[in-house]
Amino acid sequence: MPHIKVPEGVPGIRSLVMFRPETGKPLYELAQILLRGKSSLSEAERELIAAYVSARNNCMFCMSSHAAASRCLYGDEMDVVDDVLNDMQHSKASDKMKALLNIAGKVQILGKEVKPEDVAAARATGATDKEIHDAVLIAATFSMFNRYVDGLASFTPTDPAVYEEMGKRMTEKGYVLPPPAK
Repeated sequence: MPHIKVPEGVPGIRSLVMFRPETGKPLYELAQILLRGKSSLSEAERELIAAYVSARNNCMFCMSSHAAASRCLYGDEMDVVDDVLNDMQHSKASDKMKALLNIAGKVQILGKEVKPEDVAAARATGATDKEIHDAVLIAATFSMFNRYVDGLASFTPTDPAVYEEMGKRMTEKGYVLPPPAK
């Protein structure tokens, strides 16, 4: 049960941004830029970073929804998502993606955990400064989103089919502010 009165049955962050659209709008705009904006990282890879950080933060709503979106975007290679969530270091992800996920995982703990050797390792795999920047910002943003969703105990569905539908919607529509609650 959510800690505040939000629209009933609306899961996760959607209910929270409907509760307070003036704060939700910039959050959704940031998610849209980070996960759907122009980048040399694919949308699937950026969603995977969001899912990975959310899993590390034990935020089931964000992990499940962004993993579903990443699976949709990866298409035939969707098994990389579960590989990463189960064991990132031994997953089928590229070396560059593993290096960026390593950085994202350190940001999830504490930004100061990212060391020059982590950045050097990412660069050695071909990661650009913008990709390193975006991995850090996605990790920091989703750590905040995870705490927002869990801190207010927003509704977290348990049915995997619900997340599959969410993933499709997020893939097709991106991050569009839902209509305000009535």
